[in-house]
Amino acid sequence: MKLQTVLVLIVLSLLLNGCLFTKILTVPMRLGAAVISIIPVAGNTAHDAIDEAADIVDEVPI
Repeated sequence: MKLQTVLVLIVLSLLLNGCLFTKILTVPMRLGAAVISIIPVAGNTAHDAIDEAADIVDEVPI
């Protein structure tokens, strides 16, 4: 990687506070859970499990 790219990544990581960082991680999880919930029978169970995991990630103190 170029030094410039590394510096930009470091600055962006410093600008992200914990709440925003965890939201960036959990939004794709929640979207995936919403798509999975369409599947008959097992969809709701999988959705609930993924949603619970996303809630746990949101509570991580970063």
